[in-house]
Amino acid sequence: MSAFSEAALEKKLSELSNSQQSVQTLSLWLIHHRKHSKTIVNVWFNELQKAQVSRKLTFLYLANDVIQNSKRKGPEFTQDFAPVIIDAFKHVFREGEEGCKKQLGRVLSIWQERAVYENNLLDQLSQVLHGEKKAKKRSYEEIQLDDEDFASQSSPAEPPQTAELIRALQELENAASGDSALRQRISSLPAEVQDASLLHRITDKESGERLSRLVEEACMLLADYSGRLAAEIDDRRQLTRTLTLFLHSQKDGLAQNEQKLEEYKRKLARVTQVRKELRSRLNNLPGGLYNSSN
Repeated sequence: MSAFSEAALEKKLSELSNSQQSVQTLSLWLIHHRKHSKTIVNVWFNELQKAQVSRKLTFLYLANDVIQNSKRKGPEFTQDFAPVIIDAFKHVFREGEEGCKKQLGRVLSIWQERAVYENNLLDQLSQVLHGEKKAKKRSYEEIQLDDEDFASQSSPAEPPQTAELIRALQELENAASGDSALRQRISSLPAEVQDASLLHRITDKESGERLSRLVEEACMLLADYSGRLAAEIDDRRQLTRTLTLFLHSQKDGLAQNEQKLEEYKRKLARVTQVRKELRSRLNNLPGGLYNSSN
């Protein structure tokens, strides 16, 4: 893994793309150099402000990946991003592409769900996206009514389309949990890589350096897979919510169609009765018989 320098970091940030692989690769490099976290965050924030509009949101995705995947190794990045993350959200929300509010909201919801930061900071981030909302005192009856409305709510104004669900399900076909080849690589890691009690087997510098390279590769492999699994979990949660909304909309559609079916059955019965009576009248008319087969 290449040595750290501000120039190297600036170059890597300039090459950062919106692909998951690009974000995760740079994230792993930054986590590896976490002892430079303060410098990394400063350079990241400066480059974010200079980045093209279409790339600004990617910088937030990178910060999200670094913050979440570095927690096990230490709190450096979580702490060092905290002083600038609100200004970063403001900048991306103000200068970013139209429609970035939804993506920023998703990042924020993940941080709220996982308690990445204290509530005070999360509330400030929420205010950036949604504005300051003043609490309005309500009666118990109003709160209870809201709860009942929420419980009985069937679907949003625009339920998810079938094509959206098909696309989301197809994307999960290539999800991390289904990567059997990578899981096999992980399960095939040498015991020495995973068990510190076996380090006594190292008898010379050459074997130690060889094991060091294996450990480094294993860290990269596991960090990458952990990041992919975390992303898959978020995708599956989103899909679960979407499926719930879709199911509600289908139940509503089913109920409406059942009502229509009963209505048209009644209409058919009435028309059938009219046809029957009309034929009877035509058969009784003077001057001829009505051919009932017509």
